[in-house]
Amino acid sequence: MVQFTSQKMDRNAPCWCGSGKKYKNCHMAFDEKIREYELKGALVPDRNLLKTSKDVEGIKASAKINIAVLDEIAEKIHEGMSTQEIDDIVYNTTVKMGGIPADLHYEGYPKSVCTSVNDQVCHGIPSPDVILQDGDIVNVDCSTILNGYFSDSSRMFCIGEVDPAWRRLVDVTKECVEIGVKAVKPWTFMGDMGNAVHQHALDNGYTVVKEIGGHGCGLEFHEDPFVSYVSKPGTEMLMVPGMCFTIEPMVNMGTDEIYEDDSNGWSIYTADGKPSAQWEVQVLVTETGCEVLTY
Repeated sequence: MVQFTSQKMDRNAPCWCGSGKKYKNCHMAFDEKIREYELKGALVPDRNLLKTSKDVEGIKASAKINIAVLDEIAEKIHEGMSTQEIDDIVYNTTVKMGGIPADLHYEGYPKSVCTSVNDQVCHGIPSPDVILQDGDIVNVDCSTILNGYFSDSSRMFCIGEVDPAWRRLVDVTKECVEIGVKAVKPWTFMGDMGNAVHQHALDNGYTVVKEIGGHGCGLEFHEDPFVSYVSKPGTEMLMVPGMCFTIEPMVNMGTDEIYEDDSNGWSIYTADGKPSAQWEVQVLVTETGCEVLTY
């Protein structure tokens, strides 16, 4: 990653953000504040990770499709439905609205969405052979490209009469995300947010997956930084206005240990076969906190 101190600009040059203003009247003081943190040893974002007003507009347009797709799933998901039917809805709705499913063909992934059922932690591949049953919990993880801008979010769905203990896992995981959103504050560290998420899961008797976390998102599907939810306060990257990333802890009822399905190279499962839940939102760091772009 490029060090922020190496990105110095002439004070009278047009600002890097595209505002048309001179640098000294726009982002110079902002950049100097970031450099102060960097010189103290903090990990700081380079300008490539900071979204301009034009970028935010494009990401929000993509997010409208992403939200609409998950709304469509929420309306139609039911017992007896195959996960392939979910994939069909995602593809058709996304394309109809002018977008492209970001998952499709991403590093060889074969489908338009991830559908992770029960003990699947993430990256469950839709199939006509996987039929949603009464009592299942399923995560539908949807990502969208529109005009080169990326959006990403996921929701949990409870099918029929779900075991109260499983439903509690789903609810607490959503609370973890909400706590994470509240903990996003400019000029604090991602470790502060990740620790708040982790602590709520632990307080409720759950574990959080370490190896897989959130990510920057907007101009690419997966950008820096990696977003951990088992982090320590005062660690990880400094959060500053303009950063855009996902909050998506994977919370397990049992062990935090996981394994990958060797037969497809994608699907991740809990090592003990107990259920896992995940909700995902994409947020933009602002001057006062953050704005939730997808849900």
